[in-house]
This record gives sequence, structure tokens and C-alpha cells, in this order.
Amino acid sequence: MTNDKLGTKDVIWDLSHLYNGSDDKRITDDTVEVIEEAKSIEAQYAGKVKDLSPEELLELVKKIEYLSAKFAKISSFAQLDFSTDCTNPQKSAFLQKVRENGAALQRHLVFFELEWQKVPSDAANSILNNPCLKDYRHYLTFLRRFSPHTLTEAEEKILIETSPVGRSSWITLFEKVMATLEFGEEKRSQEQVLSDLYSPDRSIRIKAHKDFTQGLLTQEHVLTHCFNTVLQDKAIEDRLRKYPNWLSYMNLTNEIQDETVDVLVKCVTDHYSIVEKYYDKKRQILGLDKLYDYDRYAPIEGIPDEIIPWEEAKEIVLSAYYDFSETFGQIGERFFEERWIHAPVLPGKTSGAFSHSTVPEAHPYILVNYTGKIRDVETLAHELGHGIHQYLSRKVGYFNSHTPLPLAETASVFGEMLVFKKLLERFQDEKVRRALICEKVESIFATVFRQIAMNRFEDAIHNARRTKGELSPQEFGKFWYETQKAMFGDSVELTDEYSHWWSYISHFIHAPGYVYSYAFGELLVLSLISMFEQGQDGFVEKYIDLLSSGGKSDPYELLEPFNIDLNDTAFWNEGLKKIDEMVDSVNV
Repeated sequence: MTNDKLGTKDVIWDLSHLYNGSDDKRITDDTVEVIEEAKSIEAQYAGKVKDLSPEELLELVKKIEYLSAKFAKISSFAQLDFSTDCTNPQKSAFLQKVRENGAALQRHLVFFELEWQKVPSDAANSILNNPCLKDYRHYLTFLRRFSPHTLTEAEEKILIETSPVGRSSWITLFEKVMATLEFGEEKRSQEQVLSDLYSPDRSIRIKAHKDFTQGLLTQEHVLTHCFNTVLQDKAIEDRLRKYPNWLSYMNLTNEIQDETVDVLVKCVTDHYSIVEKYYDKKRQILGLDKLYDYDRYAPIEGIPDEIIPWEEAKEIVLSAYYDFSETFGQIGERFFEERWIHAPVLPGKTSGAFSHSTVPEAHPYILVNYTGKIRDVETLAHELGHGIHQYLSRKVGYFNSHTPLPLAETASVFGEMLVFKKLLERFQDEKVRRALICEKVESIFATVFRQIAMNRFEDAIHNARRTKGELSPQEFGKFWYETQKAMFGDSVELTDEYSHWWSYISHFIHAPGYVYSYAFGELLVLSLISMFEQGQDGFVEKYIDLLSSGGKSDPYELLEPFNIDLNDTAFWNEGLKKIDEMVDSVNV
């Protein structure tokens, strides 16, 4: 259906809340200001951090935060502008220029983190205990976590200097390739062809499966090179910084203990049988002798095939958010009314969906590719959850507003669950309800089991790249096939073509190690939803406080009000039990 008929044609975000365009004189002025001020700060403070009083340190941190936020505003505009037209050479060139200016800014400010990390522990603790630094205590403590992995100032500056032509350039190439890739004789986009995997017509699913595979194969040599280069770039940096393994940096950044991730991964992989049980049921419901990978998303009879116009999707999502909290509903409404969302499917637009936090002085922006399906309504709810979370966390300032990744998925998954329950209430027919539950189970599988299976794939390719050297497409495919097969067991027959589908997943190169955060967030939300439904005293207020806290504490401290122990297998198994109960509720 066209954007006109869906009502998304004019649902275009207004980036003038940041800048009026890449030629906006304010961008040039702001860039000059932040870089010149950074030079001044470097000249004034470099070599002196260890001797600063708590009050002087506070003054320095505030100056750096101001410059970081000001440049983040420029960077946010460049990224958002590029995301809706990835094939535009002017937008691409502007984004690259911004990245290079960002490297210049970092080069002048890197001294602070390096010198602060080298302050002796006793002296640093004494400084941190000063009341004047209470708002930045966690931020400054967080920076010191990286002390064992910090290089010399000269080495750090070299890495910053070369960063614009390093990993980020290969990520940009990947984005350009995927944005311009056309699939099948109809030359469709990734979003369009993958949507056919949800068709009730098996021949359409098989064709989409073939078209998508063939499209990926036309660029397999480029995509393989992008992956190999990003993997090796990370391996080199990890070696230089003496990280013990490929996931260490992500865990430190997430402020998550290795033990917590190990417990999470083991709990999920130990429950792969839930996946097998569900897909065995689905095969029977569909009346198939064998369920192939192109059948995984086949709709169960009963899913309404109606297309949901944008205005109706908006009403569904906002109604669910208002039912939960007036605060949620009011903030959510602003995204629609004040043009903070970009919704239509357009040529050259980046695929998928995201919410970009931008900076505290502005507001988040949401990008979706809305096609009118029920799952698109849930995607909208997911991203709006992110947006509300990011909006609430603005009040703690730029440095503290960045939520650790595992908790960053909390509000999005919570919001998606609220909307699912709202959708379920609309239907009384048992076939329709079963179909909706199946669709939700599959969504949860994608967030929990699939993400952990992808974590296992990442673990395999990172370790293999470091021990064996450059990997061939066949080796990537083998690791992908094996880790996916471990999840599906005998319930889904994986085709040879499916072994090529690792190559389109952007998370592997955008944020190595990130994917376990989805499983973390989903299982955490299942626990939080249970607390909400059981009427835990003050839940809504505690939940809003959690989201409003951003990253001003680590996940363990932020979750203390809910009495959650992240290293307890019983906690994770409770969430997995709820998924199992949903699967058991599906009648064949």
C-alpha cells in the first residue's frame, strides 16, 4: 500500500528543531566554537587534572559536557538527515565531514579521560566523595573502569585521528550497499521483500526467500569484506587495549558483569527446547509435513489481514500508553503532534526502525518504515518506548542521560507489551486471539532466543577471525547455520540459502556484542510486567523513576527498588517460564 493510502506521506520529522539544513550557518559556527573551546580547555587543563580540587574538576567536567552535547547536536542532525536518503552523495559527504570534525574535537579533549584514569585510587575516591560532584560521581567512576585498557595519550590521539577512515567508514559502506540493494525482478527494497515472508501464500514466501538470498549474493564479496575488516579492526583495538576477550569492552560499557552475561546466555540456551516446542506446534497448525526457514513467519490463520492506517496505529499506541500512565501518554503524543517521527517507506531510506536520543536541549526522533501491518504497530510502540525513555532521561544531563544498553531496551519492550495486550483486547474470536499470541511469541523469540543465538554466532566469528585470519563467506555461513540450528533443533529445516543471511544484520558491525541486550531487556520486562499486573505498590512511579534516571547509576543499583538479582538464574528462568506458558497456551 502506498504512503498516501496509509496516511504516512506527510509523517516527516522536522529536523529544524536541531538545524535548518546542512548549509545552516549555525552548524559552521557551532563547530568552530566547540573545537576552538576544546583547544582552549586543552591548553588550560592538560597535564593538571591530577592536581584539580573537586570544585575545579566539576568546572572542567561541565565545560566538556557542554561541548560534547553541542557537537552531539550537529552529529545527530547529520545522522538523521542521512538516514532518510542514504544514497545522497551530499548528505553522505556531510556526515563524513561531521565525523572528521568529531575526531578533531575528541583529539583535544582526550587528555581529560586519560589523566583522570591515572589519578591514584585513594586520591580519586577522596575527590569523588566531595558533595559538589554528586551529580557526576557515577560518570567519573565509570570512566575509571577503563583505566587498565587506556593507551598513552599519543596512541589515543592516533586512534582518534584515524577513526573517520576506520570502522565507521566500513559501517557507512555497509549502510550504502544495503540501502541501494534491490531484490528480485521487481527490484524491491529489503523491507518490501522481507515483508513477504509473512505472507500466508507459501509460494510468495519461497520467492521472497529466493529473491532476498540472490540479492545478498550479488554483494556477498563486499559484505564479507566489510565484516572481516570490522572484526579485525576490533581485534586489533582489543589487543592494544588488553581486553581479555571480544565481549569485554561491551560488558564494561554496559556496566554488566561477565558473570551476568554468562548466566543470561546459559539460561536462554538451556531453554532452546521452548523454541522447538513452539515450531512443532506451528507446523501442525499450518498443516505442513516439514517447516522450513521460509515458513517461520507464516501467519497463523486468524490474523486480521486488514491494513492499519497511520492514524489508527497512533490511536492504538497512545491509548495503551495513556492506560499505563498519563505521563507516558502525554510524552508519546508530542512525538506525533510535534513531528518527531519519520514514517513513510522511501527509496534510499535506511531499513528497520530506531529512536535517536539527540541531546537534552532538543528531543528524540523516531524512524520507522510503516507498511500498515500489525507488527508495524508494535514496532511503533517499541520505538516510542525508546523515545519516552530518552525524553525522560534528559533531565539528568547529557553525560548521565545515556542508559546502559541492557536497560535501554526496557521501555521499548515494555511499551510493545502494553500495545500487544491492547490489541488482544480488541478481539474475542479464539482463532484471532491464538494467531495474535503466536505472533507475539515469535516476536519474543526474535528478541530473546534469536538474539542469544546471534550472540553465539558473534562469539564464533570474532574468535575465528582472531585465530584463523580472514573468513570466507562459506565460513561465516557455517557459523551462522550451526548457531541457528542449535536454537531450532529439528523443528525447522534450514535451507542452504539461509546460510547467507548473516550478511544483512547490521548489529554485528554497528555494535559488536550488543545483541544480548535485547534478551536482557525482554526477560527483564517480563518480570516488570508481572510486578505491574500483580499491583506492586508504587510500581508506575518506580518505573518512571527508573527511566528518568538514565545512566546516572549502574543497572544493578537502578534495579534495586524492584529487588532484582541479575546474577540469579531463578530471575532469568522466571522470564523464560512466562514465555513457556505462552507457548503452552497455543492450542493445536
